[in-house]
Amino acid sequence: MDVMIHAAVLVIYLASMLGIGVYFFRRNKSQSDYFLGGRNLNVWVTSMSAQASDMSGWLLMGLPGTAFLLMHQNGLPEAFWTALGLGVGTYLNWLIIAKRLRKYSEHAGDAITIPTFLENRFRDKTHLIKIISAVFIVIFFLIYTAAQFSAGAKLFNAIFGIDYMPALIIGAVVIVSYTFLGGFLAVCWTDLFQGILMFFAIITMPIIVTAKLGGRAELSNIIANLSQLPNGLGFNEWTGVKSMGGLAIISTAAWGLGYFGQPHILSRFMGIRDPEEIKPARRIAMVWVIFSLSAAVILGVVGKAYMSTILSQGELAAMDGEKIFIFLVQDILKGPGVAIIAGVLLTAILSAIMSTADSQLLVTSSAISEDICKNIFADMDDRQLARVSRISVLGVSILALIIASNPDSSVFDLVSYAWAGFGAAFGPVILMSLYWERMNWQGALAGILSGGITVILWRTVIKAYFNLYELLPAFLVSVIMIIVVSLLTKEPDDEIKREFAEYMGD
Repeated sequence: MDVMIHAAVLVIYLASMLGIGVYFFRRNKSQSDYFLGGRNLNVWVTSMSAQASDMSGWLLMGLPGTAFLLMHQNGLPEAFWTALGLGVGTYLNWLIIAKRLRKYSEHAGDAITIPTFLENRFRDKTHLIKIISAVFIVIFFLIYTAAQFSAGAKLFNAIFGIDYMPALIIGAVVIVSYTFLGGFLAVCWTDLFQGILMFFAIITMPIIVTAKLGGRAELSNIIANLSQLPNGLGFNEWTGVKSMGGLAIISTAAWGLGYFGQPHILSRFMGIRDPEEIKPARRIAMVWVIFSLSAAVILGVVGKAYMSTILSQGELAAMDGEKIFIFLVQDILKGPGVAIIAGVLLTAILSAIMSTADSQLLVTSSAISEDICKNIFADMDDRQLARVSRISVLGVSILALIIASNPDSSVFDLVSYAWAGFGAAFGPVILMSLYWERMNWQGALAGILSGGITVILWRTVIKAYFNLYELLPAFLVSVIMIIVVSLLTKEPDDEIKREFAEYMGD
């Protein structure tokens, strides 16, 4: 009976999301509408959409799953420093990137994608920046979208017992449908509702679990016994200052650097209707982020405590920690009276998955149509480009399904790889393009190439010998290459400098 109620809630939710897609399908009149909503997002939609598309299924599955490990493989301190790095990174992204990018992206040829903005910013007549940027977007978003599809499959598998592959296909079809139809506005407005639902779920669940265990005192006793620490989890256990080492902590906290280069987040800054609305949007976003990240880490800990009371030690050790939110909802919220609430909470996971996957598909399709096809086929009109965009959504989805077809895929690992790729390929370039007048197109191209390639090489070759999160070394390599190549090549011309001086002020 509970499963049927959960299914009914999910169906109602999915129907609502598809309805929004159909509504905005009728309103999209141009490429700018489809990819940037005509730069007409309000404060709430901008802030909630940026954060919902940012956190993904990773917030309700990947991060709690890492904290669930407690001190095994330094899971808890890794989750702690990851969350802290992301919180700081979110704030800095809104503070030093959002307003400048919004202003300059509009005035630099009314750019509607990050590659186009970079090409216009540096007057790159070779189009290499735009094309190579688009290639990296396609590569890393394939991995990122695969992570969301994998999370969706795990959700349907855990709730309904559907085999992994059919569950994978069902989730992908739903996500693709309303992205295909509605474009940027559909994605952003659904993100508003999904962000609110995610916030409610991640804040509520640790409170419910703690109450079920008998309160904070009993929870502390269980955690102390579980971790074999008489005084429970203290400062050293949460932060890992003794077990991780300084370099490992810096490496983990470096997740925050990735924010400067995430195209699906930066596009929200470009789409807000007024640069002066960035500040109130930032405040809303930071409240959401601080509470959500904190609750996600706590959920992993209290979830481990709760599961230790109903599972044997062997079963607990074998449990997939990334499904802890699902298991808790299913075990605690039983019965017709609370099954609807359980359905709503489980829907929050789907919300988290959809809010990111749809954004990733949209940015990827824009890279293919706007940044690649438009350069190759200059005579394509808006209608033809929109058709290419929608076909791209389908094509990318099929490739992402193939990547996610392994049922043992880790949502956390896939997200960390893609996050590093974007953070290193675009983060330094975006940051320095908004603050360094002397930077030129050769330096920008060198930064994109060196950052993206270093992530791939570090992840596939070097990391086995030197376990450092690839984002940190790749980000540093990109910064160095931007500076060195820019200084060794010709200065930007006077027109670029004048434009920079005019539009880069706060």
